[in-house]
Amino acid sequence: MHRLAVAPNAEWPERAGELGYTSLDAAGASCWCEDAAYCFSSGQIDQLDAAAQRLEDMCLDLVDDVVCRGDYEAFRLSDTACALVEDSWRRQDKNLYGRFDFAWDGRDAPMLLDYRADAPTELYESSVVQWEWLHNYCSHCDQFNGIHETLIEAWKSFGLWGHRVHFACSRDAAADLGTVDYLRDTALQAGLDTGRLFIDEIRWNGKRFTDLTAKPITVLFKLYPWDRMLQESFAGRIGSSGMRLIEPAWKMLLSGGNLLPALWQRWPDHENLLPASTDRDAIRGAKLPTLAQGGATPAWRQVIDLPCFDGFYPVLGVWVVASRPCGLGIRETRSPTGGNTDRFVPHLFE
Repeated sequence: MHRLAVAPNAEWPERAGELGYTSLDAAGASCWCEDAAYCFSSGQIDQLDAAAQRLEDMCLDLVDDVVCRGDYEAFRLSDTACALVEDSWRRQDKNLYGRFDFAWDGRDAPMLLDYRADAPTELYESSVVQWEWLHNYCSHCDQFNGIHETLIEAWKSFGLWGHRVHFACSRDAAADLGTVDYLRDTALQAGLDTGRLFIDEIRWNGKRFTDLTAKPITVLFKLYPWDRMLQESFAGRIGSSGMRLIEPAWKMLLSGGNLLPALWQRWPDHENLLPASTDRDAIRGAKLPTLAQGGATPAWRQVIDLPCFDGFYPVLGVWVVASRPCGLGIRETRSPTGGNTDRFVPHLFE
């Protein structure tokens, strides 16, 4: 694994725009790295793939164990949330996608920093845009990127024929809207009927959820975290409505700040896990990503030595679709503590 210097392609911004991707952020700074790429060997890609699959299997095993025991205390969920988690898992509601974020130097075992299991973004640039970059830069090289095709096949396996799949996100989140439009396009390519609306446009007619045209919402893909979903006025009706949600409610066990401690407690000293605890006194004095009770994602950037490449600190995001790893997206910063200067950096392998 190494960072390559790449000559910027003057035509790339225009081509990215044709794909519907804006390479500048709201402040006018580039959010796509045009002068570098990360290069891997095929063996290293296999390592990332295997690590992500191993962790996904562990996460599913964890959910099954929690639901079977009915012990949700460590996850700090409300009674309503616990009931939704349990019902969705017992129904075997299918999940669509998520992203494991790793720190890795290309030599030792990849270390899990976070699992974006519910409503992750940056999907479009990892799939379509990054693949287009590869063919403009090095058409004979390969890339860990089967995201687009895997999404289409996943939709076909959801058993949604005869349903309209409504896609929703927050009205004030432009980046989320782009991701929703992309995922809706993959569903259309899978042959599904789709619609789009904002979360605040979801209506309740006394019997069921509907859109603004009074059409029933039987299947809802929401790019909207479950913790926010449960704060909406209609939250209490979700369980009895019969509406199917993607991502399913059981993903609440995998998307909060208590996931890493739960994984560590179940698999201590696992090669892909950092020690973590919800008790700040449990490992006092150690440089570990401890969490406050009910707290947020661990401040891992401040407690581990992120690998540095040419003065940049990358985080490797391995995408899983239908619980199978299928692609890689990398973001890097100038500082190991992160900030608002992160850029997406394409990758390739030979």
